[in-house]
Parts: sequence; structure tokens; C-alpha cells
Amino acid sequence: MNTVPQIIFPVAIPLIAAFLLPIAGRCHAGFGRIFGRAAVLVTFLASALLAWQVAGAGPASSAMGGFKAPLGIVFYADNLAMAFVLLLNIGVWLFWPSGDEDRSGPYTLLLTLLGGGAGLVLSGDLFNIFVFYEIVAVASYGLAASGGSAAGFGASLRYLLLSALGSSLALMGIALVYAAAGTLNLADLALLAPDVLRGPPGAAAFLLLLIGFGVKAELFPVNSWVPEIYASAPVRVTSLLAGIVSKLALIVILRFLVLVFPMPSAYGLLLTLGILGVLAGELAAYRARDLNSTFAWSSIAQLGVIAIAFSIPGPAGIAAGIALALHHAVVKPAFFFIADKWRGDVKLLSGGARTSPLVAALFVLLSLSIIGIPPLPGFWAKYLLLDAAFSSSPAYWLAAAVVLAGAVVEGAYLFRAAGFFYGGPQKGRGAALFMPGELVPAFVLGAVLLVAMFAIAPLGAYITSMAVQAADVPAIAAQILLGGN
Repeated sequence: MNTVPQIIFPVAIPLIAAFLLPIAGRCHAGFGRIFGRAAVLVTFLASALLAWQVAGAGPASSAMGGFKAPLGIVFYADNLAMAFVLLLNIGVWLFWPSGDEDRSGPYTLLLTLLGGGAGLVLSGDLFNIFVFYEIVAVASYGLAASGGSAAGFGASLRYLLLSALGSSLALMGIALVYAAAGTLNLADLALLAPDVLRGPPGAAAFLLLLIGFGVKAELFPVNSWVPEIYASAPVRVTSLLAGIVSKLALIVILRFLVLVFPMPSAYGLLLTLGILGVLAGELAAYRARDLNSTFAWSSIAQLGVIAIAFSIPGPAGIAAGIALALHHAVVKPAFFFIADKWRGDVKLLSGGARTSPLVAALFVLLSLSIIGIPPLPGFWAKYLLLDAAFSSSPAYWLAAAVVLAGAVVEGAYLFRAAGFFYGGPQKGRGAALFMPGELVPAFVLGAVLLVAMFAIAPLGAYITSMAVQAADVPAIAAQILLGGN
């Protein structure tokens, strides 16, 4: 156990930079973009150093202002939290706007999202998790509308209204927890939960928190915003929201489940929403006839699969969920970059492989992995899920059957699109739409997928150790309480 004051750096650096960036942008045209990039780089280096310390010395915590836990604000970092903080940093860097945009607004929002997202997974108490959740939400609204289109403004407004409803429900859940336990510190709640959060009050609080945070996690039934936003937002924003931000919300839900609500009704509720998300997402994706809508609904289904994994009690379910989340964070943004170069009926893909064979090959690679064809990483992630499910109760056998059926449906619509790529006459728009140079982030992610395929053994061992650490409730509680002492 150790205390690390630097744990605040991944949160504080981007938030301070977001405040200063508009001032820097006024000094010289285009300077805001350079300042923002530099802030992301410094944040990444600080996060990488913290992740290295945590990997070597174990989980760390620190109390802000020196106030002892559980009354003070405590930040807690373990390997799971730091993996997703680093993933967020890499995502913001990779999906940073690449044009000649000199407005400071999008860069300020990206830095705000970076700081808020780090705070979301590092916070050690419910209230500050909610605060950072709202910071992430506000940044998401602005980024979703940053394309400047009327469709984007309308979709962002509807997203804001649904998210505001979710935030209200989450706040009600937090109020119920505080009324029952008299504390919002996660370590305190982990010690008190078996006595004060059992039964209907605890189940009601978890339901409210699950629905509230489920808006960002794309959980059924509060995911109706996804197709609209992912179709109208700039592709780099869509990739960030779908690939990474949604996972941050799921990590928070996992923390709630493990530390605060370790009861069968809570696990069953998450399992139910996950199954419904898979069914609704895959069937809607199959009916869709354009790539953006297809991948948006597919994202909902994949988040449902991750929810099913996290609903399996114990380290095996957590390991499966982490593997699926990391795989989705690589594959889904690459899909959206491909979709952004084409808009319209999927039949217009016809013959695209003739002019852009690399793009077609990348599409097939991503499709095979997300379906779960060996030896690609997607196969091993789903194998972990199925192994954990079949080792659990019969309810999870049903969930495993739903996941397998969803993979069949997924294969049907992805192979349908691949068939248009490689078959049929060349459409006139194909040569202009699929230029490999415009898809550098997608090819980078494809390369990451191939590297991961050859490093499955060490990656699997690291993910397993991460899951064991995340499931160790007494150690987590002790480390959080240590942060203020």
C-alpha cells in the first residue's frame, strides 16, 4: 500500500490547460492547437509515470487537502483505472482534430473530457464520481455539436435532455445511498454495504445509478441517443465517445457493483440490461442499411456484451469484461473511420475493393475480430466471457447463448457489407471515398489489433491480474482509507 500525491496530475493538468487554452489561442492564430497538443502529451507522460508506479508498487491513493478518509476527497489508482486513463490519453491524441481549425472550443472540450474522464475512474467517493461524470457529459455535448450541422445541434440537444434525466436519476441513487449509509466514500460503503444496503433500498439505489450512468455506457434502455450522435458528430468525436468514454462509464458501474452493491439482485439487473442491449443492438444493426447506423447499433450490442461479462461475479467475469472493452476500444473507432468516408445505402460499397484494397482488407480484419474468429483478439475476449458464463449459474448460460446468437447476426450484416466491397460493379463514388491516406487512425488501430494477436499470452496474464486486483474488496477499501492517513 502506498500514497502517491501525483495521482491528481492526470486530472489537474488537462483541466488547468483547458482553462488556459482560450487565452493561449488569443495570442496567435493556431497556437491553441499546439498548446492543447502539448498539454495532452504532458498529461500522458504524467499518467504513464503514475501507471508505472502503480504497476510496480501496487494500488495507490491520495487525499486532497490532507483531509482523512472517509471525510476527505480521495483518489484511488490501480492497474484497471490506469489502463483506461492511458487509453483515454492515447485516444484524445490519436483522434485530435487534424485540420486547420484554429478555434479553441473543440480543443478546450477535448482537454475537459480528458481531465473529467480521468477523474471519473480515479475518484474514491460517489459524490466526486458524479461531479466528474457531469464534466464529461458537458464536454460530450459540446463535442457532439462541434461539427456545426443542424442535425448535430438537434442530436446534441436530445442527447443533453436524455443525459440530464440520467444525471437526475443517478443523483437520486446517490441520495438513497447516503440516507442509508451516512457516507459516500467507496471504502466506507464497502464495509457498510452488507448491513445497510441489502434489500429493496440497495436495489433501488443501484437501479437509479445504473440507469443514470448507463446513458454514457450505452446500456438498454437509455441508449436511444447513440445512432443520432454517431451519425452527426465529427468522426473523431464519434470514435472517442464510442471507443473510450462509454467504457469509462462501465468501469464506474463495475466499481459500484463490486464495492457497494455485491448482491445477486444487482448482478441480475446488469445481466438483464446487457442481454436486452445485445438483442436490440444486433437486430437493429442487421436492419440498418448504412454503415454509420450499422456500427452505432453494433456498438450498443457490444456494450451489452461487456455488461454481461461484468455481471458475472468474481475475477473471471471482470477479466472477460476488460478484454472485451479493450478490444472494442480498438475495433469500433476504426470501423467509424471507414464509415465516415461513405454515407448512403450499403450497396454503394459495391466494387470498393478494386480502388481501395487496403481499406477493404482492414474492414475484413476488423469484422473477423469483432465476430470472434480465431486467432484474432476478439476470439480470445469472447472465449473468456463464454468460459466464465458456463462456469456460473444457468442464467449465464442463457446469456452465453444470446452472445453466440448475436455473433451470428453480426457476421451476417458485416459479411453482407464485405460482399459489396468485393463483389458487384464499381460505383462511381468509390475511388473518391476510400482513400487510405485519410484513414491513418484506422490503420494504426488495425496494426494494434495485429500486434495484440501475437501478444495474447502476456496480455491475457496482465488482464487476469488486473481483474484479481479489481475484485479484491478488502484491499481496495484499505488503500482508499489509507489515502488520508
